[in-house]
Amino acid sequence: MKARKSLVLQCKISNGINIKILSFYESLKQRIIMLFKVAFIFLFSISNLYAENLKNCEWDNREGAPCLTISKTTNASKYSELGVNKIVISKKEIDLINAIDINDVLKNIVGLDVFQSGPKGQSTSIFTRGSESNHTLVMINGIAINDQSVTDGLHDFGQDFIQNINMIEIYKGSNGAHFGPSAIAGAINFVTSIDYINNYSISGFSGKNNSLGANLTNITDNGWHLNFSGSSNISETGSAIADGSEYDGTENFQFNLKTEKWIEDNIKLRSLFYSRKTVTDYDGSATDEQGYVSDNRFNTAQAEISHISNKTENDLKFHYHGYDRQYENSGFLDEYYSESLVFKGESKNIFSKNLSFGYGTEYKYDWGSFENRGSYTASTKGHVKDLGIFANVGYKLNSNTIFSIYGRSDNHNTTGTNQTYKINFTKILKAIELNLTHSTGLRNPTLYELYGSDNFGINGNTNLSPEKSETNEFSLKYNIFKNLQFSSTAYRTKIFDQIESNSAYTKHENQLIDLNQEGLENEISFFGNNKKLSVYSVFSKSRKTNGQAQSRRPDLVYGLNYSIKKIPSLIGEINLNLNYKHTGKYVDYDGSKNSKQKSTDLLDLILTKDFLNNTFSLKINNFLNERYEKPATYSQDGRSLIFGFSRSF
Repeated sequence: MKARKSLVLQCKISNGINIKILSFYESLKQRIIMLFKVAFIFLFSISNLYAENLKNCEWDNREGAPCLTISKTTNASKYSELGVNKIVISKKEIDLINAIDINDVLKNIVGLDVFQSGPKGQSTSIFTRGSESNHTLVMINGIAINDQSVTDGLHDFGQDFIQNINMIEIYKGSNGAHFGPSAIAGAINFVTSIDYINNYSISGFSGKNNSLGANLTNITDNGWHLNFSGSSNISETGSAIADGSEYDGTENFQFNLKTEKWIEDNIKLRSLFYSRKTVTDYDGSATDEQGYVSDNRFNTAQAEISHISNKTENDLKFHYHGYDRQYENSGFLDEYYSESLVFKGESKNIFSKNLSFGYGTEYKYDWGSFENRGSYTASTKGHVKDLGIFANVGYKLNSNTIFSIYGRSDNHNTTGTNQTYKINFTKILKAIELNLTHSTGLRNPTLYELYGSDNFGINGNTNLSPEKSETNEFSLKYNIFKNLQFSSTAYRTKIFDQIESNSAYTKHENQLIDLNQEGLENEISFFGNNKKLSVYSVFSKSRKTNGQAQSRRPDLVYGLNYSIKKIPSLIGEINLNLNYKHTGKYVDYDGSKNSKQKSTDLLDLILTKDFLNNTFSLKINNFLNERYEKPATYSQDGRSLIFGFSRSF
């Protein structure tokens, strides 16, 4: 924001400078347009060598699914998709658990641990398989949105309220070659698709966390599918710090506009505009509960054109997003600002009945500025560029054996060129599916780690190397009976060159001590008529090579998820959803030192009742009224009631 103002002032110096700047931007604009044209022509020319028409293809309500689906996974072709550890949470499942924010969904996923610094809206981190929070890549429709202006590039899930999300895809395990940098432990993709029916709905929740949302979908006479959604979320809570007395509420407002249109039988246009504003009262530290205020804004826009045939799918995407975070701290206003531009072209192909492949390229340009006006005053700015080229091949050796390989090369303007890869072997033996995977990953330093500064005097370092990882994973799925399934995954990850502040707290540096993460995930699921029960356990260990335990990483987690529909009652048929989770002891900073934190047992109950076009719900969070802090010193709500409703027209 400050950089823009500076640029305007400079432009007023002389007409000659104005002309030069305008000429530069016009030249840049023409180059971008030319890049789009060349990329799209290239994708089409290669794929059309063996593409087939859709004249004999049946479409499912114009939802973009031809007779032969190439792949439903981003950056994956048909056979290489089988080796991807993927969980899909549909909009219907999200509604079933009365989710208000993303955390309500993710906290019940096996292998994910959620740590929220107080009530809803407060800063929230997700630890996937015991790895760092910034080792989970976060995307919207397959494009990374991790905040480059944050200290270590993590995504704050506390600001992601659910009303504008249609589906969540969760990828566990190293996926650097699959999605790009930062996917060392996994990736989470927010999908914003459109329902292909005219529909209007309203929904809301009331309790300590109040929300109201509206959703409108309209199909025009000329074939445009338009969707508008908006929501307001307000929390009314006390202090986030245990035994505190100061108010820490949150106000969140969201707006979402989506469009889709089939301009030909096999060519689709899509666009998205999303805006979010979150104002939060927060605490300075685990022991400082002064009334600080943060004002966080996020805007994103996407445009996509897709070409689909029986055996090919080509996509060309343009993406923009920007973060503007302001913190009012003791009368000073700190500001962290970043923007990103992404161009991405991708092609998925089925070459024969035994061979599929995909390839593409992705260019990302990030820039930002950092203003600190506290005890340590600084003003810095910088930019980073990354060009990624990726490809994957899946080969069906025989009816029950599939081999796939992913490869990606990223050229970064500060860390140079680095490669990642993933090799997967799948064997299907009647009711048993076996997967063996070896993969590598990396995380490039963020804008902040390269150029930023803070009120403690920690400065950026442009000589940083990327964090790198190696992962081995073995998984088993056993369909014991038609409605009974057992799955187990064992993994081991080693992370090198981790980026942290040095011991003198003067700058970011690559650490000499490596990280070792290993674990075992088990789950058994039963599917019956209107019933589903899953019981799971996670044994994990995240340690530095010197034996030191990583903070906020429980060694043991277990629980169950149970849902049953159409239970007879005095008010007619109702639906029940029950989620129980035990989180074992873990190490965390208590304000003075790292100490062992107690285990917790949390139980949530959700009751829903459908009546005509209405759905009424009652959610009892923390049914056992567990008093706990997660993370340490940040208290969480005891037993609370949330009433909800939704109506479709």
